[in-house]
Amino acid sequence: MLEKDSLARIRKNVEGCIGKKVILKANKGRKKTTIREGVLEEAYPSLFVVRISNQYDSVRRVSYTYSDILTETVEVTICDEKDRQIKIS
Repeated sequence: MLEKDSLARIRKNVEGCIGKKVILKANKGRKKTTIREGVLEEAYPSLFVVRISNQYDSVRRVSYTYSDILTETVEVTICDEKDRQIKIS
């Protein structure tokens, strides 16, 4: 039951940050991590989508589940207007 409450809390936090700039730190396995900046585009019942722009003006979208945040496979940090950073966990 505690896990459902945690997932609901994470989902609510993510839904409240749609349209804001985020920093994603994703664990790719075997001590490989990637750090990317993007905009939180959409939130669905089981996953959320981040739009990432790169140096070549192409847009890429990546999606993660809320359980990825819970299991710390992905760290999502929200960048505020005042350059404050808020970690969602």
